[in-house]
Amino acid sequence: MVEQLHATLIDLKTCSVLNNKNVSDKLLISGIILSMFLWGLSWPSGKVLTHYSSAVNFAVYRYIVVVTTLFLLLFSLRINRKISKAGIPAVIGSGVLLAVYSCLFFLGLKNGAAGEGGVLVTTLNPLMAYIIGILISRKLPSRNEAIGLALGVAAGCFLLKVWDSSTSLFERGNVYFLLAAFTWASLSKVTSLGSKYGSSLGFSLWQYLVTLACLLPFMDYHEFASVTQISDGRFWWNLFFSSAIVTSLATTVYFYATTRLGAERAGSFILLVPLAAAVSAWLLLGELIQMHTAIGGVLGMGAVYMINRRGRRSDVNADAVAVG
Repeated sequence: MVEQLHATLIDLKTCSVLNNKNVSDKLLISGIILSMFLWGLSWPSGKVLTHYSSAVNFAVYRYIVVVTTLFLLLFSLRINRKISKAGIPAVIGSGVLLAVYSCLFFLGLKNGAAGEGGVLVTTLNPLMAYIIGILISRKLPSRNEAIGLALGVAAGCFLLKVWDSSTSLFERGNVYFLLAAFTWASLSKVTSLGSKYGSSLGFSLWQYLVTLACLLPFMDYHEFASVTQISDGRFWWNLFFSSAIVTSLATTVYFYATTRLGAERAGSFILLVPLAAAVSAWLLLGELIQMHTAIGGVLGMGAVYMINRRGRRSDVNADAVAVG
């Protein structure tokens, strides 16, 4: 899978491969699936980092590593870093939204559970993205997509255990997770325009720079000065993983996917993350997996299949709905 992800990144600059839609889409989907599992792992990883840092400073540390890693990646692959002037509003808008999402992500983890947060945010993301897309395009989803969305709603109900009156969506930091889900869905719509203004990786680099610029005025500089004194290897490993691996590679692959598949179709793969988040939180943090979590994970994967399935007579319509 790592080789397939690397092939996907190389694919970004190889025109002959990009022109072969069947081949490039297969590589891209393999890269998205790997990225979703890495995203799942990022939830317990982020939870570990809450013991070392404040929300804004955590985001600053992450994007310093992200910008450095992505710049080196662009330089080594000789990918153009320039974007057109018309793309500046999209870069600024996506950078601001990403800064907001990063703070909400960390605040939710600081006050809530990693598994619950991963389930809540990544289940609601694609549903919100579809609703935004439908409102913008004024087109109804195809039959398969409607079935997939219904399965996604059912998955969310099982994963959140909505029938249990003793639980609340607004307890244990879930309000931050709900806001994060809406912010990410909105962000997906903006990043889906990225390829119109230059290379997707170049767009991501400038987007991350804007995110970092938005966060710097609000950081705690005393904490920043003391971070170099941290000797715990757990902090440095999880910071590297959440930054260089999850954001620089996995998230950039996702952003590129929104330009090829549309925000709605690419966003449907996020439904794979709840299961990965729940399993990794169980293995790494000891958060137990309940039966309703397993059922919700299976329903979520069924939703991914249905949203991306193409009927014999609805190929064109399925593409038309993906308006990202």
